[in-house]
Amino acid sequence: MEKTETPDCKFDSGFNALICQEDLEEHPYHQFGQGRQNVPMFNMNPGRRCRLTVVILALLAAVLLIVDIGLGVHYNKLTDAHLTLDDTERIGKEVTTLHDTYKAAVEAIKGAKKQLDSEMGRQKQTNWEFEHQTKRSNDYEVQFNKITKEIAVMRTHLPMIYDGCRHCPPGWVLMNSVCYYFPFSDSAGLKTWQNSREFCQMHGGDLAVIDTKDKQNTTVNYLMSHHDLSQQHVGYWIGLRDLHEEGTWKWLDGTELVEGYWRDGEPNDVGNEDCAKVVVEENFFKSWNDLSCGASQKWICEKAPTSTG
Repeated sequence: MEKTETPDCKFDSGFNALICQEDLEEHPYHQFGQGRQNVPMFNMNPGRRCRLTVVILALLAAVLLIVDIGLGVHYNKLTDAHLTLDDTERIGKEVTTLHDTYKAAVEAIKGAKKQLDSEMGRQKQTNWEFEHQTKRSNDYEVQFNKITKEIAVMRTHLPMIYDGCRHCPPGWVLMNSVCYYFPFSDSAGLKTWQNSREFCQMHGGDLAVIDTKDKQNTTVNYLMSHHDLSQQHVGYWIGLRDLHEEGTWKWLDGTELVEGYWRDGEPNDVGNEDCAKVVVEENFFKSWNDLSCGASQKWICEKAPTSTG
């Protein structure tokens, strides 16, 4: 067994025992397993102090080892904490980047919304203008239709005017193969039924006899296109009355009325209304009214056309 010697102590490497020479010399009983005497530390001899020193050094080494291990663990914890802080800092930077990206997206959305509102405002104005132009177009279309209708009416009147010039006196119109006179001008004034008849007779005719639907339609349409619509209360005397027998209406030639074109509720003979007049109505089937013969109205004359060679 290998042994290591020092001047004062021997180390038995085989038994991991430390034996001091002084102990062997002063206490021979150690060789034979004799009992040991407890000696206070400060009264120990140099050999014991050497062994105690070694033990203390071993304990210090163990303490240093423990401290070293603790420091290692603490360092690892600090390292982990440092990594965690780095991660936190990195995550914080990423959050900041995401926040900046979010703010940029919000600003982009605000800009897009502002642009959309602007476009919507322009679109609203465009819609208003479109509605305005549509209304104007509709108005133009109404005017165009009105003018077209007036032109058509004038075209139908041209033959009457031409023929009237050939077969009727100036101021008279040829319709239904008869010459008619309509006092549209204000200068003609208004007359009673009797005075109107006398005017017609003075010009070679009499009050108009409208005894067919075609005559009624033609006469009322002509009135519609020439009468002053601001004078809706003014009508036109015709040669029809029930003067001799109430409720029995007769034309001036003595023929009894077969088909009348009375307004609703007419004739009603309110105030001894015995003479008939034509009023301007779009529905020519309801355009007659009875009225007192002494009332002042316009009138319609008729007479036979003159023949030309």
